[in-house]
Amino acid sequence: MSAELEPVDKGRTRGDRQRDAILAAVRELLQERPFADLSVSTISARAGVARSGFYFYFDSKYSVLARIVAEAMEELDVLTHNFAPREPDETPASFAERMVGNAAAIFAINDPIMSACTIAQNTDAEIRDLMADFEDGVIAKIVGLVEQDAGARPISDDLPALVRTLTSTTAMTLSHDSAFIGREGDPQRAVEILNRLWLSALWGGGDLPV
Repeated sequence: MSAELEPVDKGRTRGDRQRDAILAAVRELLQERPFADLSVSTISARAGVARSGFYFYFDSKYSVLARIVAEAMEELDVLTHNFAPREPDETPASFAERMVGNAAAIFAINDPIMSACTIAQNTDAEIRDLMADFEDGVIAKIVGLVEQDAGARPISDDLPALVRTLTSTTAMTLSHDSAFIGREGDPQRAVEILNRLWLSALWGGGDLPV
């Protein structure tokens, strides 16, 4: 009697599968408990990988989180078409909604990963540097888009500082920080406010409906 063999993904090595199992384990565990409560042993057990195997792929649990966040940021680049400029027939309101909406989608898909990262960057240099590098890149791209937009009317001549404030506010709001949405705040209402904030700050209010 012959056993039924599972299909083999020839493009993926055993190492690829173990690495992905570790990433998936952290995603699963963060649905159950805070990141601070996770240990390498717990992650390894959930992934079905020995502790020595874990350390072959990652230096620490923070390295796993950093990899997951990096992948989320790559997804954001794809969604925004690498932060494509405003189309000729795209209103400022639609553009602001596209940027904030895509960011909100990435945070929602990766929640509570992004919330864990927001907390972890206060104590881990790797996470902090990753987020800072990403934020710097996003700010530079948005500043470039606004500078090219003849219809833009930013409320400050210091465009990098203005965009940094908007970007930081967006990240903290989308990570459901209670200081930005309240202890029982409605995330969707917060996203609507973000849309208005971006539009008012960069286009003087534009055509955002009231």
